[in-house]
Amino acid sequence: MSESRPLARAGASVVDRESASPQDEKLELRVWLRFLSVFKIVEGKLRTRLRSNFDISTPRFDVLAILHGHSGAMTMGELSSGLMVTTGNVTGIVDMLIDEGLVSKSPNPVDRRSHLIEITPAGRRLFARIAPALAKWFEDAMSEMTAAEIKELQRLLGKFKASANKWQ
Repeated sequence: MSESRPLARAGASVVDRESASPQDEKLELRVWLRFLSVFKIVEGKLRTRLRSNFDISTPRFDVLAILHGHSGAMTMGELSSGLMVTTGNVTGIVDMLIDEGLVSKSPNPVDRRSHLIEITPAGRRLFARIAPALAKWFEDAMSEMTAAEIKELQRLLGKFKASANKWQ
């Protein structure tokens, strides 16, 4: 019986799709699986750090980030679109943030069926505390890459994004 290659690469604590995929799989699929495994690793570490350092979940932080980057209030539909999720997924998160005083909700004067969501000064202060830590975490996560490699990765991901947007 021939020895099969190990399912997990050195240093991997959990077998992921990339590690388990055969080497003869199409390169594009292997790249996608690598992208996905990196995303899962980073997402897990980010979730843990946001929770332990700022007592905030990743979805709640994402809502604050979208609102912080937007001038003025947003409808729930605009917020959902920015987060790339359905309005139903955002409603509970927004309600929690309202309870914590980090966002506010007011009737939409243009459309009485919807509400406007806006980050509060307390939400802006929390975001301002988190942003530098987030930048440092990603700097640390990419510490084994040169500045040129990081720029190239950004360029290539931009190209991948443009290509994916044309995908039918």
